Amino acid sequence: MMDNISMGQYLPACSLVHRLDPRAKLICTALEVPAVLMTINLLPLALVSLWTLLAVILSGIKPRVYWRSLKPLWVLLLISFLLQVFFTPGEPLITAGFVKISREGIVLSGWLLWRISVLLLVAAVLTFTTTPLQLTTALEWLLSPLRRVRIPVQELAMIINLALRFVPTLFDEARLLLLAQRSRGADFTSGSIKERVNRLIPFMVPLLTNIFSRADELALAMEIRCYQVGAVRSRMHVLRFASVDYAALLVSMAILVVVFAMRTL
Repeated sequence: MMDNISMGQYLPACSLVHRLDPRAKLICTALEVPAVLMTINLLPLALVSLWTLLAVILSGIKPRVYWRSLKPLWVLLLISFLLQVFFTPGEPLITAGFVKISREGIVLSGWLLWRISVLLLVAAVLTFTTTPLQLTTALEWLLSPLRRVRIPVQELAMIINLALRFVPTLFDEARLLLLAQRSRGADFTSGSIKERVNRLIPFMVPLLTNIFSRADELALAMEIRCYQVGAVRSRMHVLRFASVDYAALLVSMAILVVVFAMRTL
């Protein structure tokens, strides 16, 4: 069930997207998210989608890896699609008792599914091509103005870094627990919804216990290494923007401006 999940993991490769400055990738992502959310016409959404697909191709990661990592989320996407189809009023196309499917519901559902899929791909490209440490450094750089109002930016970036590192650990723990309980005869795929939920209780308790145990070990390791809040730290690798980084930023900003202009027209 979770053997092939690589969500949130860094996949090393020698691609153009991998070599981009993490600050540029983070800013491009931050610009593309509102661009996707503001799209109300086919042309701007197609433009954002093409830019995202170009990033996917240039990342050097096979499409099946993206599909494999996002596959667990398709259930949520399907539920959102069906809810939009069944509960959007409009011109009815199919009527079966209390179930009514309208033309507007199908259009809005397809539109929602398309936009959410683009957002998931954007997040996947960022996490696949950027290490957690690079993301932390980029976040710290972007949030550095908050130091003037006495916000601990470095510690906040460290927390985000640890959270990103715990995502693969969480899936690994879940996979091992599933294998262990299946070897003991546990069945999570048959029975009613209530029975499946009840079977998940013996699964969630040891999962949370293991996660809290990992967190305690991490805190102890940081304490042994004399980690101090607010200490001044240097960088092994100094980040510098290159021409390709500026080009990616300009394209992302241009797409956002085009989407905003077409929305206001």
